[in-house]
Amino acid sequence: MTMRRIIKPCGLHCIRVNHLSVRAGEQQILSDINLHIHCGSLNAVIGKNGAGKSTLIRAILNDIPHSGSIEFKDRENGFLQRLKIGYVPQSLNLEEHSPISVYDMMACFQSRFPVFLKKSRSLRKRIEDSLELFEAGELIDRQVCRLSGGQLQRVLLSMAVMDEPNLLLLDEPVSGIDQNGMELFYRTIYDLKEHYDLAVILISHDLDYVARYADKVILLDQTVLKQGTVKEVYRSEEFQSVFAKSAAIV
Repeated sequence: MTMRRIIKPCGLHCIRVNHLSVRAGEQQILSDINLHIHCGSLNAVIGKNGAGKSTLIRAILNDIPHSGSIEFKDRENGFLQRLKIGYVPQSLNLEEHSPISVYDMMACFQSRFPVFLKKSRSLRKRIEDSLELFEAGELIDRQVCRLSGGQLQRVLLSMAVMDEPNLLLLDEPVSGIDQNGMELFYRTIYDLKEHYDLAVILISHDLDYVARYADKVILLDQTVLKQGTVKEVYRSEEFQSVFAKSAAIV
């Protein structure tokens, strides 16, 4: 793991989502999404169920057809570069008694060779370093199916950042995690975006944690209803109309 560590967010790179829309037949799922995401920032996407939050993540990953564009701009040299994305899904489907270890799972995404044919010391070291970033180094030889929810979450985060992404996408990754695990997760993500050169887009239903940790909030309901700082969004009429019972958070 050799992610470029920085003292403060560099502010030299940004990611732009331009006029992104998604349709499924006659149904408009997302309409004219425009976002400006800076490195070193935690951007929380909030909204009710069915607002299109996970669809937005899938469109950014280019997993589904969409219109519009996504650009990564490097202001140091002015050139457009290929955007490298790390992704942590809501859940991971594994067979209950699968023998796959954490090393096996992470190695299969990094190596050209089947992991059972060739063991690489250098690759194991990279995986260990990545796991250590999330205090999960001791899990490297554990079976994935035997990990707790919090342990699996840390492993998936480790795997997502191994290739030094410019953008980390987190699709409700704390589903099923207890309160202690939630606190550790948000502190870890906050430290990650503070000290490494990447942006984070997090889908979350946890409005209290978003209020404490997010730099920017994006309120989504098929289109962007409101975006800005936590106070700007949480005190807006748009937020009041969507989350009337939660309006006293900020």
